[in-house]
Amino acid sequence: MNEIEALLRVGVATLLGAALGLEREMTGKPAGLRTHMLVAEGAALFMVGSILLTEQFGVSPALNVRVDVTRVASTIVTGVGFLGAGMILRARDRVYGLTTAAGIWVAAAIGMLAGSGYYIVSIFGTILGLLTLVALRIVERRLGLLSSAYPVEDAEDE
Repeated sequence: MNEIEALLRVGVATLLGAALGLEREMTGKPAGLRTHMLVAEGAALFMVGSILLTEQFGVSPALNVRVDVTRVASTIVTGVGFLGAGMILRARDRVYGLTTAAGIWVAAAIGMLAGSGYYIVSIFGTILGLLTLVALRIVERRLGLLSSAYPVEDAEDE
């Protein structure tokens, strides 16, 4: 991978993170546009960096050295888990921010995929995430699942 491809991957991840973050921003949720963009961008940067380092140092059977790109991915998931946990709040008998935390988790996955060069999968994941956030909110409202019983955030964030 050359540096232009690396920049493209990070750029695509950032734009896809922006799509998820814009929906959260427009609905007034705690983590919005910038947060989702940075999470997707960061995940892509870690993946691109991992791939570039693997290409640079490669595999050396003579020295019994193997580089595992998936190790970086697993640490991204762990790190984003802590970030998402910080978004979850409890007030009395209600829990808020779960959907926002899940959105951050999805933004990281999208960033990892785009950073790895899987553009179609990352775009599909973004579209599916947006459908989940937008279309299902409409369905919930029509079914009466969202009510004034949730004054801080919609029921979906419970």
